[in-house]
Amino acid sequence: MGTEPAAHVVLLASPGAGHVLPMAELARRVVAHGGGDGGAEFTATLVTYANFSSASHHYSSTLASLPPSVSTAVLPEMPLGDLPADARVETRIFTVVKRALPHLRDLLRSLLASPAGVAAFVPDLFGAWALEVSAELGVPGYVFCTTNLTTLHSLVYMPQLDETTACEFRDLPEPIRLPGCVPLRGADLVDPAQDRSNPAYSLVVEVGRKYLLADGFVVNTFDAMEHDAIAAFSSLSQDGVYPPAYAVGPFVRTCSGSEAADRICLRWLDEQPDRSVLYVCFGSGGTLSTEQMAELAAGLEASRQRFLWMVRFPSDKGDRSASYLGGGRGHGHEDSPLGYLPEGFVERTRGTGLAVTEWTPQVEVLNHSAVGGFLSHCGWNSMLEAVAAGVPTLAWPLHAEQRINAVMLSEQVGLALRPGAGGKGKDGVVPREEVAAAVTELMVGEKGAAARRRARELRDAAAEAWAPDGPSRKAFEAVAGKWKKAASARAQACALPG
Repeated sequence: MGTEPAAHVVLLASPGAGHVLPMAELARRVVAHGGGDGGAEFTATLVTYANFSSASHHYSSTLASLPPSVSTAVLPEMPLGDLPADARVETRIFTVVKRALPHLRDLLRSLLASPAGVAAFVPDLFGAWALEVSAELGVPGYVFCTTNLTTLHSLVYMPQLDETTACEFRDLPEPIRLPGCVPLRGADLVDPAQDRSNPAYSLVVEVGRKYLLADGFVVNTFDAMEHDAIAAFSSLSQDGVYPPAYAVGPFVRTCSGSEAADRICLRWLDEQPDRSVLYVCFGSGGTLSTEQMAELAAGLEASRQRFLWMVRFPSDKGDRSASYLGGGRGHGHEDSPLGYLPEGFVERTRGTGLAVTEWTPQVEVLNHSAVGGFLSHCGWNSMLEAVAAGVPTLAWPLHAEQRINAVMLSEQVGLALRPGAGGKGKDGVVPREEVAAAVTELMVGEKGAAARRRARELRDAAAEAWAPDGPSRKAFEAVAGKWKKAASARAQACALPG
């Protein structure tokens, strides 16, 4: 046995697969750290919210498969009945986080009173208000950034941008130039920042201020993806402008093997030529309008490229995150998303395409030899999974920070193409002609070939990031060392008489 008890880290995950899945992976890596002859160095508690339980089917199996050294806790459901029916999803999540703070405080106090104590507290980006609680209790607080450093930098810069501008960000005449980052148009910034009159706007500005309470940021990115951004942020941290950032990614789920082996989509892929199929999926929460769904279908058909499309119900409410928290079901068409596709589409494309409505094992699909491209909403989890599989992307951002991801991946990293170079047709709909042209370019064009070469380079760099001397492993060891040191200091303080 070791001479000191294992250090205990408490992690707080916001609702949604894009937060819970990488947070669960962080928990795995924390408890796996060290663990040599001296015994385990860390244990962890992963805390989630009872609210939005309808979304939990995306990650319940992930939580169930956590190692025994990771405990789980659920904060009780918070009332949201006083919020307007049209409140943004970000407003709902931020409200739950703030209202659950007393329960979080009680949980942290009880854990502090246990023999292991709490070495560090790690909420994700939505949980920044919880840093006030950990500071009050004397526990070091670190924010886990489930997306990239460019997005994090834009969020911590948000209060300054709010104070120095009066117009809506989308109307800013010049790009926003953050050190080391790709220039961003105001319209590319996160969704809730796009309307100053919406309650979500002031919450995003406030959360940008709360991030500065952190002792550091643990970021799910890696050097080859954001070398300049990481170097520039490090310089700002050394100057005392921001807390330090530790680039510890990529955190990517491993193939689940037997669980996915009998999937129809994988059996279909087995019959297709290498690198010939475009995988089309807008994530666990993304939806298209009925019109856009029809244009996408027509574009895929016109491209004559092979495709595997995970089809979801459309939403015409103007909210592209309609199913993020388990909503967004359609009605009519015999209650199947396929009923919203153009008449005869499934039959006409049967030789080249497969449209499915069941869950697709995305990691297995992206790693299949038949898949040569990925039409994606650019959620960061999906982008890292594509990078780890060496697959280039056709960027189709919908909500949250996905426009930032799309700009970064297409203009700076060289991994992605965008329909119409990011432009859209009438009413924001990408017309079928642009869809067909972009799909064809990605799968068989010169730009697609260049993106494919870049994807292979990034795949190799991602694998090297967690090698014994890799930059991500070193960054993780640095922050884990700080947590271990905090635990040792606490143990010594508790051992003092009186």
